[in-house]
Amino acid sequence: MKKFKVGLLTMSDGRPYLHDLQLDMNMRYQREIRERLEETGLVEVVEGDQPVNSNQAAKEQAGKLKAAGVEMTIFNYAIWCYPQYTAVATNFAPGPYLLFCNIHPSECGMVGMMAASGSLDQMNLAHKRIFGFIGDDGVLGKVLGFIRAACAVNRLRGLTYGNFGGRPMGMYTTVANLAQWQRMFGIDIENVEQYEIMRYGNEVEQEKVTAARQWLEARVGRIAYNDSNFTPQKLETQIRSYYALRKIIEERGLDFIGIKAHGDLTDWYVTMDLAEAFLNDPYDWDGPHEPVVAATESDMDGALTMQILKVIAGTPVLFADVRHYEKSVDCWFFGNSGTHATYYAGGSMIPEENLKHVSLLPESKDYPAGGGSVHHFAAPGKVTLARFARKGDDYYLTIVPGEIVQFSREKMEELGNTATPPWPIAFTKCRVSADEFIEKYPCNHIHGVYGDYVEELKTVAKLLHIPVQILE
Repeated sequence: MKKFKVGLLTMSDGRPYLHDLQLDMNMRYQREIRERLEETGLVEVVEGDQPVNSNQAAKEQAGKLKAAGVEMTIFNYAIWCYPQYTAVATNFAPGPYLLFCNIHPSECGMVGMMAASGSLDQMNLAHKRIFGFIGDDGVLGKVLGFIRAACAVNRLRGLTYGNFGGRPMGMYTTVANLAQWQRMFGIDIENVEQYEIMRYGNEVEQEKVTAARQWLEARVGRIAYNDSNFTPQKLETQIRSYYALRKIIEERGLDFIGIKAHGDLTDWYVTMDLAEAFLNDPYDWDGPHEPVVAATESDMDGALTMQILKVIAGTPVLFADVRHYEKSVDCWFFGNSGTHATYYAGGSMIPEENLKHVSLLPESKDYPAGGGSVHHFAAPGKVTLARFARKGDDYYLTIVPGEIVQFSREKMEELGNTATPPWPIAFTKCRVSADEFIEKYPCNHIHGVYGDYVEELKTVAKLLHIPVQILE
């Protein structure tokens, strides 16, 4: 994923003699911030040429950040500085805004930051305050957390969601309002007929399809072909579907998608499990690629949640049903027939490390068209689960900290056989009680990434002016 492009301006004193006296110190602090951020390999910093010590300088320096296309701006405070310069700069420097100050007792950076922050509060401009030494890993982590969240919000604007097939199986919670998405997030929606997947798929060269099938056969732990609903030809049709979706996404300029599939493609063509898995994966048989969020059942708010999590974490995102709570092991079964990236089988960016834990199994009889289900038990690790949802016309965000766990292979097979055996499962323990989860979680689909991104998601919600509930 591309680096976060961040603007950095240092504010100064409007009195020329104090501005000049502290010029070198101001620039030293600015340089330390830039170097520390760029050392992470995640951030590209566009910095001001000089500390801002007048309204004109605020306009000029902030304008340079805008011209450079930064995704958010850090205002740096090392000394007392006139709050008006921050206010003026926000007219030009792209938000969201992070106000950062040092904590040296002989310098007034904190005073300058607090005065500027109060001004932005009066202007009703969302922003965050962080103080400390940028060389401290904890402080750097907070700054990076805000950068991730701010860029996740900004990168929504101008995106196009590809909606293949529309509402599935009567689910209200999978459908969002076009005007509301454009107003709140800056996202457009392009509706695409599912027939296009078949039409484009039929045009894929056989050599490419054969090579992809052979690549899978050489790397996947088990491929359980049969003589009926999962033959090599069915797998090739699934591969054609993947290539078709990639082509449609490219031609129509789609940024993330959802596919109805159930009740249509799953009845008369083939399941989309393989295509959804490898769209969400960071690789396919042709090499590495940036994951393309693909939500099963055309779940629009699910895809929105996944797109935000993808930017925050920089990894593929899990999509699953809230399938079952097993009291005997205090564990949730999160899994469904599509969208489980093979990344979750091993938690690696290297396909071979994941695919050796994957089985392609004949699809459930619920889907007469057949195909292979991408089966695995998700690798263990701390996860942040989430869902953007609506109550009436108002969005809110639910966050569920949890941990994916594994048992012995025999135990996992036993548990999995009580659900739908061919489907992937993330066995997940959550701190929230099962009763409270069922009472408060908004719908049947859940999404997540490895790691702790609770603070980043809270910041996203604040920037979008929506409430948060954390189930823990």
